[in-house]
Order: sequence, then C-alpha cells, then structure tokens
Amino acid sequence: MFSFTTALVTFFPAKVPLKISPVSVLHKLNLVMLAVLKPLGVWGVCALAIVDSSSIPMPIDAMVIGYVSADHARFVVYAFMAALGSAIGSLLPYYLGRAGGELFLLKRINRQRYEKLRDRFERQEFLAILIPAMMPPPMPVKLFELAAGVFEMKPLWFFSAIFLGKFLRFILWAAITVFYGPAIVHTITHTFHQHAELVLAIVGILVVALGVYIARKIFDRRRGTPLPIEDEIG
Repeated sequence: MFSFTTALVTFFPAKVPLKISPVSVLHKLNLVMLAVLKPLGVWGVCALAIVDSSSIPMPIDAMVIGYVSADHARFVVYAFMAALGSAIGSLLPYYLGRAGGELFLLKRINRQRYEKLRDRFERQEFLAILIPAMMPPPMPVKLFELAAGVFEMKPLWFFSAIFLGKFLRFILWAAITVFYGPAIVHTITHTFHQHAELVLAIVGILVVALGVYIARKIFDRRRGTPLPIEDEIG
C-alpha cells in the first residue's frame, strides 16, 4: 500500500543527510505533526494545510497524494479540505499585511518589483492571488498573500481566490494519482521545476485569456456595454 513515507519520497526525491540544523529540526517537527494528525483523516489534512499556510512549511501536496493513494473514493473530499485549510491558514499572512506589512514586504523585494506587484493587484487582484495559489512549490505564495493584505484586497475575494486556486491544484494532483498512480507526480513536478518560468508563463496566459472570456460574458453584455479594456483600445 502506498504510504505517507512513499509519497514524501516521491514528491521530494532528493536525499538530504541528517544533521543538526534548522532544516533537520523542521523535518523532525513535520514527522511529529504527521504522526499526530494522520489518524484524523480529512480533518488531519485540513489541519496540516492550516499549519502549512500560516506558519510551518509542510509538504501538503505530498500528503494529499498519500491520502488519495490510500483512499481513492474520497479524493474530492481530500482536495476540498486541503484547499479549505490552506485558505484559512493564509488569513494570517494576509492580516499581517493589512496590519502594516509594507515595510516587511519591501525588505523581501526591491522597489521596482513592489510597484509591479501593486500594479498587478490594482488591475486583476483576484487573478494575482489565484494564479500563485495554483502553482506548486517553490512558488512563494506567502509573499502574494502578504501583498494582498498590504494592498487591502477584500477578505472575501482573497479567501475565495486562495481556496479556488488551491482546490484546482489539489484536485489535479488527486485526479492524476487516481488515474495514473503517484509515481507520475514525481515526473510532473520534476519537469515543472526544470521549466518553472515557461510553465508559469503559459498558465498565466491561459488564465488571463479565460478571465477575459468570462468577463465578456458577464460584464453588462446584455446591455452591450464594452469592457474597460475595449474602451482603452478604442
């Protein structure tokens, strides 16, 4: 039977020698939390996702894969609970950003990147959170979550974007695991890490195109009102 250990090795194939370091301490802490929360089933997935999004990094993708491998019938439930936990946990960096995270953000990125990030939120704040949430590690999602608070994105929109992005990501891993087995996930993640910039660019273009298409359908189309971008072009 496919175990959590196998899932972790599949998702993170590199072998790191044990040594006294913050990384090894964090690894041991992850193992302890896994041992405590694993018996809780879907609630354990939710709890681990909250921890991962709010504070301590956890291999949540690998854990979802491990749960789904052991119980194919509930793959949607596991993806849903992982997404819900991630959305709940992400409220911590979000509200830290609202409480005054601008200086902290500027210490992590330069002024030029900060302004680009601000412009992105002003144009399409929902997509600015949705797309990073869909991406697996090493995408720095917490940076975008903090920025959402700094730029005062509405809490409901923020929560919805995180939940939807994470759910799409987890349901994709779950479906791949159910239909093709967990081993193929390693191949996909390895390819993503090798061509991360290209994958992000393609996904970004597709999501933006989909967003524009949906907006054209719902933005006062019955009254014949053009989109703002169409007014600018005209």
